[in-house]
Amino acid sequence: MAKGDSKKLTGTVVPLGALYTEESPAIGEYTSLKKFADFCKRCGLSIIQLLPVNDTGTQSSPYSGLSAFALHPIFADISAFSEFGGTYKTAKNFKATYDDFKKNFTYKPRFEYQNILNVKTDLLRALYDSTEIAKTESPDKELSSWCEKNPWIVEYAVYKNLKWQNMQSSWKSWNKKDQKLSQKEIESRWNDAKLKKEHLFYAWMQMRLAEQFKDSCDYVKSLGIILKGDMPILMNEDSCDAWAHPEFFNHDLRAGSPVDGENPCGQNWGFPTYNWKNLKKEKYSWWKNRLITASDYYSAYRLDHILGFFRIWAIPERNSTAILGHAEPYVAIDRSELNELGFDDSRIRWLSEPHVKTADIDYFTWNAEKSHEILELLCDRLGEEELWLFKKEIKGDKDIYEKEFPQWCEKETADKIRQKLVEYWNNRTLIEIEKDKFIPVWTFNQSFAWSTLSAEEKEKIEKLFAEKNEAQNEEWKNQATDIFKNLTKAVKMQPCGEDLGVGLECVPEVMKNENIFGLNVVRWTREWGKKGQPYVDFADYRELSVTTTSVHDSTTIRQWWETETDSSYSFVKANIDYFSDIVKPQDIEETKSIELLKNFTPEIAENILTACGSSASLWCIHPLQDFLYMDIKYWLPDSKDERINIPGEVNEFNWTYRIPCTVEELAENKNLIEKIKKISKRV
Repeated sequence: MAKGDSKKLTGTVVPLGALYTEESPAIGEYTSLKKFADFCKRCGLSIIQLLPVNDTGTQSSPYSGLSAFALHPIFADISAFSEFGGTYKTAKNFKATYDDFKKNFTYKPRFEYQNILNVKTDLLRALYDSTEIAKTESPDKELSSWCEKNPWIVEYAVYKNLKWQNMQSSWKSWNKKDQKLSQKEIESRWNDAKLKKEHLFYAWMQMRLAEQFKDSCDYVKSLGIILKGDMPILMNEDSCDAWAHPEFFNHDLRAGSPVDGENPCGQNWGFPTYNWKNLKKEKYSWWKNRLITASDYYSAYRLDHILGFFRIWAIPERNSTAILGHAEPYVAIDRSELNELGFDDSRIRWLSEPHVKTADIDYFTWNAEKSHEILELLCDRLGEEELWLFKKEIKGDKDIYEKEFPQWCEKETADKIRQKLVEYWNNRTLIEIEKDKFIPVWTFNQSFAWSTLSAEEKEKIEKLFAEKNEAQNEEWKNQATDIFKNLTKAVKMQPCGEDLGVGLECVPEVMKNENIFGLNVVRWTREWGKKGQPYVDFADYRELSVTTTSVHDSTTIRQWWETETDSSYSFVKANIDYFSDIVKPQDIEETKSIELLKNFTPEIAENILTACGSSASLWCIHPLQDFLYMDIKYWLPDSKDERINIPGEVNEFNWTYRIPCTVEELAENKNLIEKIKKISKRV
């Protein structure tokens, strides 16, 4: 596909594991993609977008990768391996395990991630043990050639073997020596004769998975369908890449997002940030190799959280919340600049270091001596004043939460005191980011120190903040431009960016210059600064963009309709021409129209999807669930169960969604196919 193709296309997005075929009742597999592509072809859909399919180990989230390159074994179609037939006939234990798997792991609305992964891992090991590679503990010509073309496999195999030996625990808990192996030491371990059989298992498995997935991807392309992949911007701290290439990551920082209305503490995602300076020194080779590997399968790709390529919200590792995070890169304020504005060193300390009052701890202890005893564990007293500064060794709120209090302090009281001290810890105007260099806290104007400044002082310091922010914006623009110029030219795939909630002026300009499609989630594409927050007219959408009804972290259109009635009703009013079969334009302001629109129906689903098809975006890519709403027999009793992920929750529900019928059944549903085909024909 040529970049900048101006043809309007429609597609669908689905997690691979969600696919359900007659041959894959337990979980969608790499081979399931073929039958799904056949269905999409019949529907006139031109794009299939998959959520990430990289190995995530024991984590079901596809955005918590253990490797930027390795495929996930949970999607393996065991029966499609070339070794399957012979092993099934001759190995009784393998046959029994496989038959039991096919019998017991029948269709369920959510798949059993860990159970399926455990069984498939056992089956893959049994298949491997039947090969000459395992018996001779030496790679054959095919595997040797594959390893040469995929040098990342050395690090991955060594890492996976070490994780296996350490009961899947994080590499940060391994013995000191194994935590920090050099590239030379990794190579040496890979070539260790005693470990060769184990290492070759991971190499053989990845070779077979790649073979299986590529075969399905090539089939999708043969139908004239664009296959779009997903590139999570961040890597799990406990990943092969973070372990083998510590120079590319800031292990003392965690990525997240700043405080907003829905997140009063911001978001801390727990993943290390990138060291872009070191990546640049290597000409972004690690990122380029990610894209080159992905291009074996995909014709387009989605860059997750594209804002992170401009600037990432970085949180010190010892902080649990994102309140004291900061933008990376940043332009700092020098101490001398603050001095010039009339702030001497004591005033700067007042702005940048919380001053804890003894009286606030007395509230919990009712005893000054006991309050002092507790404060001395974490703070240093300011002379004879009843004010305290946190000790230099306190690096974040985790240090406060983890501090042991005297035995006389009951747990409930101790917890309340810790919480009060954490409130102090987060309550500051400035952060001393480096020695004598400062940046404003995101919520600086809500801090106690800020409230003590005069109007004149506030005006002076806000002007300085604005100057630094302008310089930062230029730096962010330059960083992203340099990164994208390198990455997008490394492959022929069409880049797309998840740019939701981006407020930086430079982002649209850079994305347009680098031919990166943006993203419009219809319910959030509104003019938020205007009265009534009107929906942006579909005709005014960016041409270089993807329009979608929902995303994996949001509700589906059915749940949106049921739970956000003000939003959905406003959408109808903005696009009344598409809903004239339900409510007349002249009646839209009347109370009775609300009743007519109260219950979600297949007709409403069709109207929403049809309206979205009128957008100026070159691509419309909607979740499969939203297409299936056009036939009520595919609805689950509770719309919440049709979601893929509920952010902020860690449970067996997230990321385990399955479609409610087989792909074969969908392929026979002529009525649904015709409806999708009609929506696919965009002009």
